[in-house]
Amino acid sequence: MTVSAQSADNQVLKRTVLGARRLSNYWWATVTCLGGLGFLLAGISSYLNVNLLPFADPTQLVFIPQGIAMGFYGGLALLLSAYLWLIVLWDVGGGYNEFDKTADQVRIIRSGFPGKNRRVEIIHPLEDVIAVRVAIKEGLSPKRALYLRIKGRPDIPLTRVGQPLPLSELENQGAELARFLQVPLEGL
Repeated sequence: MTVSAQSADNQVLKRTVLGARRLSNYWWATVTCLGGLGFLLAGISSYLNVNLLPFADPTQLVFIPQGIAMGFYGGLALLLSAYLWLIVLWDVGGGYNEFDKTADQVRIIRSGFPGKNRRVEIIHPLEDVIAVRVAIKEGLSPKRALYLRIKGRPDIPLTRVGQPLPLSELENQGAELARFLQVPLEGL
């Protein structure tokens, strides 16, 4: 979901961009965690010959190769789950796009991984903006995104990564931004 906000004097347009904190990431992190925990407990149960799972009896598994494989896959799933939960916690990819006519600048802010480059910030003068480009690719892996075309730079993505926006919402956002910046809308 992208939230737009304009200042009272219509000089600033700010759009929030959804990052990793979306329902699908919560779902997959939870499912991976529960599945990994089940596999790991099954592997440990087969090693100790003690049933650690209330809904199955993994003590009947032979530790080598079945129990060790279950434990290995469970450990990998828990590592993947920890990675997904950290991405959600850090809200990787989240941020905002700000177009400010009073300061005569475009600011694109995104969250990254912790460390030296935790926050990605791109600032350009409004006069360098050439156009707003709409990219639409249908098929098995559809892609619908808005890009900002700036002189001497590659196109800068303005929409979230992951789920493609509905076509009507994409067109409305692109048209609103192009009108606000007084530049052409390309790609439609």
